[in-house]
Amino acid sequence: EDLTESKKIFQDKIREVRKDLLEAQDVAFMKALEAGDSDAQTTAKNAKTALRDAPASSAITNAKTIAELKSAWDTSILGENPYS
Repeated sequence: EDLTESKKIFQDKIREVRKDLLEAQDVAFMKALEAGDSDAQTTAKNAKTALRDAPASSAITNAKTIAELKSAWDTSILGENPYS
């Protein structure tokens, strides 16, 4: 198993999954903007930042085994882990 290549594949999977999640947060942000709800705007903005940062997670970078890499999927940001 090539861990370096596995990390690239893992990051690509994150990018694939986050696409729809980012679009949903864009909608949430626009609705909050229209409503003048600054708390909801901040929540959507923070969620989008977390999604953009997900492929660069230190858990991915620091993974030493495939099992550690699989467990690096952040379900709180990305939802269900496709590798579990």
